[in-house]
Amino acid sequence: MNLFDSAPLPHSTPATAPLAERMRPRNLDQYVGQQHLLAPGKPLRVQIDSGDPASMIFWGPPGVGKTSLARIVAHATQASFLEYSAVLSGMKEIKEVMARAEDAARLGSRTLLFIDEIHRFNKAQQDAFLPWVERGAIRLIGATTENPSFEVISALLSRCRVYVLESLSEDEQIQLLRRALADADRGLGSLQLTATDEALQLLAGFSSGDCRAAYNALEVAAQLAAASGSSTLTPQLARDALQQRVLRYDKAGEEHYNLISALHKSVRNSDPDAALYWLGRMFASGEDPMYLARRIVRMAVEDIGLAAPEALNLTLSARQAMEFLGSPEGDLALAEAVVYLALAPKSNAVYTAYGATRADIESTRQEPVPLHLRNAPTRLMQELNYGKGYRYAHDEPDKVADMDCLPPSLLGRRYYQPTQEGREKQLAQRLEELRRLRNTKL
Repeated sequence: MNLFDSAPLPHSTPATAPLAERMRPRNLDQYVGQQHLLAPGKPLRVQIDSGDPASMIFWGPPGVGKTSLARIVAHATQASFLEYSAVLSGMKEIKEVMARAEDAARLGSRTLLFIDEIHRFNKAQQDAFLPWVERGAIRLIGATTENPSFEVISALLSRCRVYVLESLSEDEQIQLLRRALADADRGLGSLQLTATDEALQLLAGFSSGDCRAAYNALEVAAQLAAASGSSTLTPQLARDALQQRVLRYDKAGEEHYNLISALHKSVRNSDPDAALYWLGRMFASGEDPMYLARRIVRMAVEDIGLAAPEALNLTLSARQAMEFLGSPEGDLALAEAVVYLALAPKSNAVYTAYGATRADIESTRQEPVPLHLRNAPTRLMQELNYGKGYRYAHDEPDKVADMDCLPPSLLGRRYYQPTQEGREKQLAQRLEELRRLRNTKL
């Protein structure tokens, strides 16, 4: 039978397959979640109901139903469904299938090619999809846990509709777990198990929105219940099945940057409780402690600055303590630094001033150093007036000379604008005094 002769039948799985695989939804009525896309009148639902979906990218965390949804789309639109993984499949075999799909398209058959983890294909490999997608020979659905803006080439993105799938809520996961307990054909119904609300809440809550993880934990809990002769899944059985909370994290992925962004912005907003929480989340996810130490030092110079200049020394000490003690003992040193930074007065005046100087350096003419600021170690330099007019500040009243130090085109430019926060309030007063003395002498 030719692969393209008919639309796919609902996906079937052997009884020995994991529970998460057996319980895959076969149609939109069985699919739970993503109502922002699938409710009547919502964009993806409209595209499916049209019967001819365009190519698309499903972007979302693990275990939210990207693969199941792709299969449902294929079945609902009467398309042949071909599934590949970017981890296991090579471009040679996919190109062969795409060529066959193009032949089938000439005969009126439609093919939906599903590529799981499409972000793992490199740029050249992703380029290979373009001709077939552009000609409509295939409908491509790519699934990715990574931000497609960074991981999918722009040419392919422009030809696909990107749909963002969200983590399942606790209530949605509980709904799916109850369905699995009741389903005698594909689920655990033959075991005739009941579960307490608290047990299901534990399984759902600890799975962090990942339905596959929740199903896996339920299957283990059911096995533990059967081994103990219990007909009820209790909270204790749920805890035994879970062992360790499922944390969504990828040190090189978007969640890594989302969490460090949350930590930095919590410190900047002077919220020590939130800062500690996000720091703890990153530690629990296995983040490199020295990466966290470096970012915390950066917070001191970027957001605290001269409002509390001791913050830099404190964060460097915390980094040194982390390096000396290691984790988990050294974690507390970083936690101490984070709390201090959150409570410290805030100033980005130096950060802003340095950014302004960089902008001027890039956008203005690179003027030579004024002669009076140059050293004159040789007679020739002296004859060329190097150092002429230089005033030694220590010999001047108030230690301020009537001398400009910026290039002529930037005279009067003020980069550093201190705030009235913390120590910087005193620095602002000192700066005004220095400017007044300099203006008096000029």
